[in-house]
Amino acid sequence: MRTHENEPFVVNREVRAVMVPAGVEVNLKPGQAGYITQALGGSFTLYLEGNLFRLSGDDADAIGKEAVKAPELPPNATEEDVRKLAWDQMRTCYDPEIPINIVDLGLVYGCEVKSNEDGSRTVEVQITLTAPGCGMGDVLVDDVKDKIQRIPTVKEARVELTFDPPWNQSMMSEAARLQTGMF
Repeated sequence: MRTHENEPFVVNREVRAVMVPAGVEVNLKPGQAGYITQALGGSFTLYLEGNLFRLSGDDADAIGKEAVKAPELPPNATEEDVRKLAWDQMRTCYDPEIPINIVDLGLVYGCEVKSNEDGSRTVEVQITLTAPGCGMGDVLVDDVKDKIQRIPTVKEARVELTFDPPWNQSMMSEAARLQTGMF
């Protein structure tokens, strides 16, 4: 998995991005140039004019990159198949400042799949943040919701942000603790 660390880019069309860590939406303009600092899970963290910005993978073409393929389910998929794919999709959601997915960071507290009468499914997820004051909370919630709603048969993803229990480093996977040096 290539992270595109410090790969230069030029914005080729006006595109919406989110300032990190404030969570403020901005429009990047054609001709602006910077560096990709992280390209994980289909989204990009960009360094531009002294600031960091998160660019959705849906807008990858604005910096000359390709969007990620939509997830696929086998025919006659069960709720367990959908739940497994939902967890896989959440593993493509990254904190824009930390190159570790939210599952390995221990930010996902639960994921349930419910069948609807029309054959569709609703997925309910509980997530938290590493710090309650993080301005990226809404961005991560939207990222999780978007990626789960891309799963075939999923009609709705309900993502609840909670701080109970508060996150701590012991919730990280062993691999994430090793990667960050937090043993």
